[in-house]
Amino acid sequence: MRILLGILLICLTWSFDLSAQTPFYQSKQVNIRVGFNSGGSFDVWARIIAKHLEKHIPGNPVFIVQNMAGGGSVVAANYIYRVAKPDGLTLGMVSPGIYLQELAGQKEVQFEWFKYSWIGSSEESARVFYIRSEAPFKTLEDLRGAAPPVKCGSTGLGTGDFYFPRFLQETFGVKLAMVTGYQSSPEANLAIERGEILCRAGSVQAFFGTEPSRTWAKTGFVRALAQSGRKRYPNLPDVPTIWELMDKHKIGEADRQLAKILVLPDEIGRPFFGPPAMPADRLKILRDGFAKMLKDPEFVAETKKAGLDPSLTTGEQIGALGRELGAVSPELVTRMKRVLEN
Repeated sequence: MRILLGILLICLTWSFDLSAQTPFYQSKQVNIRVGFNSGGSFDVWARIIAKHLEKHIPGNPVFIVQNMAGGGSVVAANYIYRVAKPDGLTLGMVSPGIYLQELAGQKEVQFEWFKYSWIGSSEESARVFYIRSEAPFKTLEDLRGAAPPVKCGSTGLGTGDFYFPRFLQETFGVKLAMVTGYQSSPEANLAIERGEILCRAGSVQAFFGTEPSRTWAKTGFVRALAQSGRKRYPNLPDVPTIWELMDKHKIGEADRQLAKILVLPDEIGRPFFGPPAMPADRLKILRDGFAKMLKDPEFVAETKKAGLDPSLTTGEQIGALGRELGAVSPELVTRMKRVLEN
């Protein structure tokens, strides 16, 4: 009897040890919900991450990209926050600009942005505002006299291609008519080619790294009029930044504070995250794997080939940006709401 009990104890101990040594993610599938249709820069990033991240996660899970477009990626953000289980098996990639909609108290928003479980961001970006070259506007200032207002396309109210042109309207008095509702960047770009709209704002990296804008930049089909970075992007040496334009036109401190809020999404870049309250050990596994992936030569080579510009912003750093937002004044929120209105 003692022998049988001893054998049973050994088997149980071996079973417990085996279970403890088995990585959580072994034989698992992880779904990445992307807030846009296929073909856009967020989708391109998600698919590259899905391809390379698995080898940096113990257990080598399979990552699957699932597109969930709508509301400038608010639909996907709501899903991750309200529906997805916080088990580390459902993750998201959405436009960081939608945090502005939360700050503005918009009813469509069903999330609290900085309560997500932040894994990291693969790219810090900047905005570029461009217009078809055939339009008779050579500088941003020329758009002050546009009559009728120039039609400018957007994929949604919470995206940079909406709020950056609206900021230019608010601060510099340019005459634009925002056309929303495009489901993806390729759809909005097609509208530019058809002449349905004349201008748009996108990330600098996507502008030079994806088609058709990469070709547009080479052929001169479009003309860049302004960019959002603190310094001029190397490929846009002749295009003024909004900070230079604000200095030139002696723009006041209130507008400069508004600019800081509105460019924050570009500092966040391409956020990769899970639902709130993910288990700390799984979040650490994902953060560590994500950081290792950003240094992987094969990953870097593929992103560079796609015209992307990989750079790591850690989950901890994204969380720190949230703590900085605690000081946003009601007056600034009121101004920001006006920028977000169509």
